[in-house]
Amino acid sequence: MPAATDALSLHLVYTPQPLTFGTSGRRGEVIHLTQLEVYTNVFAEIRYLKAIPRSLGGVISGDDFYYAHDLRPSSTQLDDNGRGGLCQAVETALRDSYMRPINLGAIPTPALTSWALKHGKGSIMVTGSHTPFDRNGYKLNTSKGEIMPKHEGGINYMLDITREEIFSQPYNESLFDAHGRLRDDSARTRFMRAIITGKIAFIRRYVDFFKGETLQGMKVLAYQHSAVGRDLLIEIFEALGAEVTAAGRSDTFVPIDTEAIDQAQLDTVRELVRETGEKFDAIISTDGDSDRPMLIAPEGDELRFFGGDLLGMIAAEFLGIDAAVVPISTNDAIDRGPLRPVTRPKTKIGSPYVIAGMERAILKGRRRVVGWEANGGFLTGSDIERNGNILTRLPTRDAFLPLLCALFAAHNRKITIPELFATLPHRFSRVALLRNFPRATSKKIIERFSPSEIAIQNVCYHPKITIRDAKKARLKLKDHDAERLDRIRRELQSVLSAELGFYQVSQILYTDGVRVIFSNGDVAHFRPSGNADELRIYSVADTQERADFVASQGVAEPNGLLRRLEQMV
Repeated sequence: MPAATDALSLHLVYTPQPLTFGTSGRRGEVIHLTQLEVYTNVFAEIRYLKAIPRSLGGVISGDDFYYAHDLRPSSTQLDDNGRGGLCQAVETALRDSYMRPINLGAIPTPALTSWALKHGKGSIMVTGSHTPFDRNGYKLNTSKGEIMPKHEGGINYMLDITREEIFSQPYNESLFDAHGRLRDDSARTRFMRAIITGKIAFIRRYVDFFKGETLQGMKVLAYQHSAVGRDLLIEIFEALGAEVTAAGRSDTFVPIDTEAIDQAQLDTVRELVRETGEKFDAIISTDGDSDRPMLIAPEGDELRFFGGDLLGMIAAEFLGIDAAVVPISTNDAIDRGPLRPVTRPKTKIGSPYVIAGMERAILKGRRRVVGWEANGGFLTGSDIERNGNILTRLPTRDAFLPLLCALFAAHNRKITIPELFATLPHRFSRVALLRNFPRATSKKIIERFSPSEIAIQNVCYHPKITIRDAKKARLKLKDHDAERLDRIRRELQSVLSAELGFYQVSQILYTDGVRVIFSNGDVAHFRPSGNADELRIYSVADTQERADFVASQGVAEPNGLLRRLEQMV
């Protein structure tokens, strides 16, 4: 039995599981999310922010530091096993870091970020985003915006130091009990009262930008489920003239990945529409923390989901931008229409990479810069002017702006949502995924089908093998590279075979994962999620039916395309 003066680590009755760092913050399973673990991470990250210049996003003691949360129970409550209560841990860590925590309440991630950036302060969003109910985490923003990949090394170094300090502290002096909970009953279960300034400012952001325009005459169904922005969907769209009907509000958390809407979710929305007995121009929704949009509209007797990469194109054209930054997973319709001249080099997948790409575009002199992802999250890297109204830059994912742009674009042109999307180049995409897929296995799959040299980012197979780097400069092909690349092509072709309608592999891109391009233009792209134990497949084709078929074959059980790749490693 450890003595009271022994280290906290010796008293813990569980094995701590560190939160993993992904492209959108830290995530973990709720069963492992103790207040001790969250506190330790946040305390370390604030120490890191204090160690860097304010010009690079740093903070100083005494600064305001904003936080908000989604509607997952574990964000604000302890469960029966003493897990969760993330807001309480965050607030305590901020106070102990000599920051001034300010709670903006249950508001969307972009609303929190917008308010914090306006005041030049850091922020933390307690959220598991789109991940399942049994997970949660948080997303830290510097006073300049999102944590970028360049910060990760410094943060992890500071975390190692902080963990050693906190876990080696004498148990009788520690803030935490043997279960990893805050000892103080008040700190463990309570946190400060929320203020509504961030929410009000977010409403004004869009009402002011679209001043002089109206959505009057449009009927919209807002699928609310458990999205933190569910009430704002109604307030903002009604304020701009739309007739909005709320539906599907849920007291339990519903995980919705707007990048991978399946038939079951479409059936849920169809039933909600049926129950109202009305017809709608559009059905709108968001994911859990409301930084990713979902747009569905009737097309004949069916409901059609419009993916985020196409929605981003609609928004970009509506805003009249001069630079578009998108990740490699985006529908390649962007390369075939009016946005092609303003599209910047494709980035890795994840908002930090899109933000970095937007910053490079601004350095090149572009003045109306935006970016988006296949999940629909839309970012503005510069202020945007329209009809004399200014939308201030918001370099983080936002669900509301692309939805508003799409509805205004259709309304102003007096056409339906499907007719609006029909004006885009006819390329169609679909995303599907395997959940609970071990990251170690995903890594092995990517390694098996990737070149041995990291500099090789683009491989063309016809008429002969040629290789290029990330800047498209041609590289010298060595014999061993040629042998490996030929083996990769043959193995991929054995899975992505003619029996399933695939043509010859003509090109493979390695910007993020493995993106296989076939001679007829079909695309099959596989990569692990950056935030969850998932393996995803992105498909692009000349018809929606073909894109749907490739995606469905990708995740079919037990011997779909991804499972067959798994068997090979």
